[in-house]
Amino acid sequence: MPSRPVAETAAAGPRRRAGKPDESATYADIPQVRVASDEGTAGDGEVLAARVRLLEGLVGRAEIADCTKFALQWLGETLGITQSICLVRPEAEPFLFVVGACGMPGSAVASYTVSLEEWGNPLVTAFTNRKALFFPAGPHSADDRRRRPATPFEDGVFHVVPLGVPGLSDNPIGLLLVGGTAPLAEEFHWFTAIFSRKLDQVHYRKMRIAEVQGRAESDRLNLIIDSVADPIVVTDAVGATSLMNKPAERLFAIPAQASAIEQRWVQANDAHFSSFIADMLVSPDRRRVGEIGLSDPKTGEPMPVEAIAGKMLSEHGELTAVVTILHDRREAIEKARLYEQLKQASDELERKVQAATADIAQQNELLRRQAIELEQASALKSQFLANMSHELRTPLNAMLGYTSMLLQGVAGCVDPPVKRRLGRIESNGRHLLTIINEILDISRIEAGRMPLQLSTFSVPDLVSEVKAELEPIIMRSKLVVTLDLPKDLTPISSDRQKVKQILLNLLSNALKFTHDGCVTIAAGHNSKERTVTLSVTDTGIGIAHADQHKIFEDFRQLDNSPTRAYGGTGLGLSICRRLAQMLDGRISVESQVGKGSTFTLALPTKGRK
Repeated sequence: MPSRPVAETAAAGPRRRAGKPDESATYADIPQVRVASDEGTAGDGEVLAARVRLLEGLVGRAEIADCTKFALQWLGETLGITQSICLVRPEAEPFLFVVGACGMPGSAVASYTVSLEEWGNPLVTAFTNRKALFFPAGPHSADDRRRRPATPFEDGVFHVVPLGVPGLSDNPIGLLLVGGTAPLAEEFHWFTAIFSRKLDQVHYRKMRIAEVQGRAESDRLNLIIDSVADPIVVTDAVGATSLMNKPAERLFAIPAQASAIEQRWVQANDAHFSSFIADMLVSPDRRRVGEIGLSDPKTGEPMPVEAIAGKMLSEHGELTAVVTILHDRREAIEKARLYEQLKQASDELERKVQAATADIAQQNELLRRQAIELEQASALKSQFLANMSHELRTPLNAMLGYTSMLLQGVAGCVDPPVKRRLGRIESNGRHLLTIINEILDISRIEAGRMPLQLSTFSVPDLVSEVKAELEPIIMRSKLVVTLDLPKDLTPISSDRQKVKQILLNLLSNALKFTHDGCVTIAAGHNSKERTVTLSVTDTGIGIAHADQHKIFEDFRQLDNSPTRAYGGTGLGLSICRRLAQMLDGRISVESQVGKGSTFTLALPTKGRK
């Protein structure tokens, strides 16, 4: 018997107009086929139960692979067909792939496919023409071998049945290959009709889902493309434009009511872009970056753009589209120009800064040398003042000593007029000695030759001693000097002589600048800051707020006129401030013009060692 395919007649399903399958159709639409059975009516019940089981099993499944596995198992259990293979064509694919098998070695069906482009393959003919075929065992000749397709059945007997209900879908969905020599019974044709309908429904549902997803993806892609400020153009495999966003439309689409010159500008842009895409299509590179000289479609202004193009390939490496992004380089060119100008200005500024820095360094060196010279001159001045003060004090002390002796009558009685003149000489001499001592003190402080002699002493005792020394001046001023000293005031550790000198100076100034009223010497203790404060408050002439910081400067007096009412060198408060700093203390003043002043000396309870 020749081994060539024999056509079989598949069960015809209900006829419908060509188009997409109706998802609302049910399995009841498939005409029932009467099954001839030797067992009569008893067998009809079993067949009916098997059909119900198949229908129920298929209804609950939504995947092709799951449906195929269940259907082939049912085929083997119910009809005794133990070897079967189901091949299905995915959407837009030129191949039939195995989606399920029963009773076949896994290695035989794992990679088995049928190319629909092999027109000489009988399986392709069966699929395309919806024609069932039968292949007996063989082949028996070379001609039979050429006619017999390569399948996992190899030389075994098998039937080929197309899957897909005519009228429900435009194209068949796949093939069913079953082994066995017996003719296919009517029950098998009923099975293929039910199974084909299920596959059509699942396939169509997947197509609908894929279409919805595709539309959603397309809408999302359009939204993304339209949201990009740069022009984007998508061209197909032959260079025809398939998609562009609004910025690209302004460059390459001629607007309504455009003038002739505007149309020429847009056409020129399209020509330049088409040339770029043509070069991209013939290039083996998947990505290309280049520049295109376009024109502004409104003004005709040259518009250099950077084009970044990329090829989109299918799973099989075929070119499907080219996506091009155009970036306007005018802003970048302007920024580059401005950057170059800024760089030149920066370089010029840097040169000027270097020149100014060199000049400043030269000036600093000059100032440093001048500072050294000033320090040397100041040291020489301080040394000169110290020496001169010492030289002046020696004869002045001698003069004061002889004057005191004359006043005491050591050389005999002195007439009252002469005695008055000798008293004036002694008073002026002592004033001159005070000035010399102040100059000597300031010189020794500046020269760093003023030593500290720390001791622990009682503040009230020191205040009483200061008041006693100035008692003659107090009596002449006819002012009331009161003391406000706490009884629990603790002794302090500091240089007693220098504290006394500060307090003497402050009290002397208060007596000198107060004509009426009183002077108060007060003391206090701040346990938190560990300090003792000594303050001298008067009701004298006061000091303006703007002048309060000047009174502590060297040789500074508020009244510098030759006819000033108060004498002095202007060194007293300056010496007090310097001595307070040596003792780690400070002097502050609070005063109002016409109401008096308060000078406060704050000292640590324990001076530095």
